Amino acid sequence: MRKLLFVFLISYGFVANAQADLAKTANDVSPLLIGEVVPNITIQNIDQKDISLNEITKAKKTILVFYRGGWCPYCTVHLSAIGEAEQKLIEMGYQIVAVSPDSPKSLKNTIDDKKLNYTLLSDSKGDLARALGIAFIAPKGYDKYLSKGSDGANTTYVPVPSVFILNEKSEILFEFINPSYNTRISNEMLLAVAKTLSK
Repeated sequence: MRKLLFVFLISYGFVANAQADLAKTANDVSPLLIGEVVPNITIQNIDQKDISLNEITKAKKTILVFYRGGWCPYCTVHLSAIGEAEQKLIEMGYQIVAVSPDSPKSLKNTIDDKKLNYTLLSDSKGDLARALGIAFIAPKGYDKYLSKGSDGANTTYVPVPSVFILNEKSEILFEFINPSYNTRISNEMLLAVAKTLSK
C-alpha cells in the first residue's frame, strides 16, 4: 500500500509539473506580442523527423497556424479555407505551416482527408504552444480526443486556435488569437494583412 501511494504521488507530481506552465483556460493565455521572437523550438514533421522553427522560417515569411487537432470540425474547416488562399499567399512570398498536438500519423490523415498542399507539423509535447503562450489545460472530456489525435502523447494541453505571421528571423509581425475556438480569422483579413506586410 505504501509503495502504491508512493507511485501515485510521483505520477501526480509529473502531472502537476506538466500543467504548471499552462494557463487554466483559453481566456487566461498570455501570448507573445508582435515584435517578439518565437524561441527556436523543435517539433516533428509527418515523417516523424525533428525540425526546428528556425529551419522553417529562415526560407521565407511564414503564416503559422495553430489548431486544436484533426478531431475538431472548426479546425478542419479553417484549414481547408486557408488552403483556398494558399496560392495568393505563395504569390506574396509566404509559406503556410499549420501546427497541432496531433501525431505525425494523424497529420497525414488530415492532409489526405482535406487535400491540403501546405505543411502540417506535430507539437504533441506542447513545447511550441507553450513558448508562444497559447497553451492551456485541456478542459474536462477533451482527453479522449487529444489522446487519440496524438497517439497517446498528449492529454494535458490544448492550443488556442491562432494565426501568426513571422518573418525570416521568427519575429512576430501579426497575430490573431481568439479564445473562442469557433472564431477564426477570415481569408479576407488574412490576405489583406499579408499583402500589407509583404511590401
